[in-house]
Amino acid sequence: MSSLAQETPETGTQEFPIPANVFAETVTSVTHYTDRLFAFRMTRPQSFRFRSGEFVMIGLPNAEKPVYRAYSIASPAWDEELEFFSIKVPGGPLTEHLQKIKEGDTVLMRKKPTGTLVHDALIPGKRLFMFSTGTGIAPFASVLRDPETYEKFDQVILTQTCREDAELTYGRELVEHMRTDEMMQEIVGEKQLLLHATATREGETKGERVTTLIENGKLFSDLGIEPLDPKTDRAMICGSMAMLKDVEKILQTRGFEEGANNAPGSYVVERAFVD
Repeated sequence: MSSLAQETPETGTQEFPIPANVFAETVTSVTHYTDRLFAFRMTRPQSFRFRSGEFVMIGLPNAEKPVYRAYSIASPAWDEELEFFSIKVPGGPLTEHLQKIKEGDTVLMRKKPTGTLVHDALIPGKRLFMFSTGTGIAPFASVLRDPETYEKFDQVILTQTCREDAELTYGRELVEHMRTDEMMQEIVGEKQLLLHATATREGETKGERVTTLIENGKLFSDLGIEPLDPKTDRAMICGSMAMLKDVEKILQTRGFEEGANNAPGSYVVERAFVD
């Protein structure tokens, strides 16, 4: 077990132990999108392997027994760094402090990734729907940038629902980058990746929750695509508990069956959450 010197306003510099099953990595960049959302990137351990869509437990070296929370890895499996997209929770055991990190700071990460939002948990299909709210888009940011996704599916449809329009910036920038980046353009065709982003509390999409859009058909008419079909479509769900339950119920009534790593199905749900 190694140790790491960490300076805090309350206690000054202290030596905190780093367990053998934990990586201590360096923050390389931080981007604040709103007063509720931010993203950061950090170094990736040379030995660390994961599947696009998985999550890890991360914490900060600010106590002898750090608080760890599940965070989906937003970067794809091929990326040389690790990216995370987080909400800011006032008084949250971890996010209260995590939102204050800056370039050069240290973040702790347990060595074992896991999760169900992976290709292996889905049976083959033609279209892949990704339903997200808020920071639930993070694992999809990983899967979207994985070339394997476009080898397995003819079309990928990403939906994100947030309260305010500004909270949709991360997802919009992600998709725009994929459509304009020279390397990504070779992987993703013009109509192979679609985005449907809605803000429920303002603008033209006020009040448009993804569950309503699925049930009234507006999601499909807006994008010019056919409605959900369990014979050809697969789905991933990540976000608020209410959205998870509601979308899952809609899928089940349409004949979709939940999958897992050891028993692939036509849809999967991520049930790990950040505080």
